[in-house]
Amino acid sequence: MKTQTTYYKTPIGIAEIVGDKNGIRSVSVLDDDAIAESILNQKTPECLKECINQLEEYFKGKRTTFNLQLNPKGTDFQKKVWRALLEIPFGKTRTYLQQSKTLGDVKAIRAVASANGKNPIWIIIPCHRVIGSDGSLTGYAGGIWRKKWLLAHENPVKQQSLF
Repeated sequence: MKTQTTYYKTPIGIAEIVGDKNGIRSVSVLDDDAIAESILNQKTPECLKECINQLEEYFKGKRTTFNLQLNPKGTDFQKKVWRALLEIPFGKTRTYLQQSKTLGDVKAIRAVASANGKNPIWIIIPCHRVIGSDGSLTGYAGGIWRKKWLLAHENPVKQQSLF
């Protein structure tokens, strides 16, 4: 089946969504808003509408988990790493070392980090929830500022009452 593409404006950039009846293949963020703005008014293919609905709910703070059929392209190892990312709860983070342990090989930390960086499904497979062992917001394909924004969105600081 032919893949379909649509675009969705998020608070942190234009998302490009690619998929077909077999599931979502990729969700990526575009940095060139000028180009993306011209394609935002296209009709959304039926097979991608639910993805946009769920992303919209996520950005409005009304969704903490996604319920979409995913069909990312990658090696068996990459898919294993991406499945492990889906286990990180909303509002929580894990380190690359913790992810390596979860996958059963503490020495695979670099391979896990590399697979994490090749995650084709932005936000929905939450690679933004993986941080360095020292708490640093290490590499993120969408840019560190977006990773910081997403983590803050998922775990907002609550203002404490003074009285």
